[in-house]
Amino acid sequence: MALKMSRRSFVAGIPLLLAACQSKQTGAIQAGLNPLSDGTPDYASAYAPIRDGGFSLPGIQYQKFDPKYLRQSVFYPTKYPEGTIVVDPNKRYLYLIQPGGRAIRYGIGVGRAGFAWNGEAVIRFKREWPKWFPPEEMIERDPKLAKYKDGQDGGPSNPIGARGLYLWQGNKDTLYRIHSTNQPGSIGTNASSGCIRMWHQDIIDLYDRVELGTTVVVLG
Repeated sequence: MALKMSRRSFVAGIPLLLAACQSKQTGAIQAGLNPLSDGTPDYASAYAPIRDGGFSLPGIQYQKFDPKYLRQSVFYPTKYPEGTIVVDPNKRYLYLIQPGGRAIRYGIGVGRAGFAWNGEAVIRFKREWPKWFPPEEMIERDPKLAKYKDGQDGGPSNPIGARGLYLWQGNKDTLYRIHSTNQPGSIGTNASSGCIRMWHQDIIDLYDRVELGTTVVVLG
């Protein structure tokens, strides 16, 4: 009798297992990831080396990072409308708000103590492989950057990386950006001079999802 009950329990549990697998698959697809046979995201493909804009970008050794910083679909109920970007510097997450109380979550690197910024802004410009112009105060802190006062051309060695999202408040440039980084180990840390860093593969995904005028909320 116990054996029959065990079989019944197994059969009864099949729909739950299938639902869980389907939920994983749906979450992976929402985050722009290919699901594996068990529904989990195929991060080996998502973070593989890529060719973009004439440049070769290395793969991300994602296995060396805390899995929470890998791109994923998560439950994230919030007052902000769909399409809003919410940055949580304390947890080092960037959320792109989706319907149904969900969000696509990306791991980020944020500003060191004393350089962090918070507030609300909008994306005024989007740039692929943009030039980098170090702010005057950054040049003052590091005079070696003076050679780039007229801009450093886009490329893998450029601190802005493959994509840049430029944050403005009204008609004022905040001088803060959401951009990729040539220092992948900085994701999940406080390492930048205030800007929001992402892996190349993640910023390319985010860049393609957002429009000019998108609201960006950086939590305090």
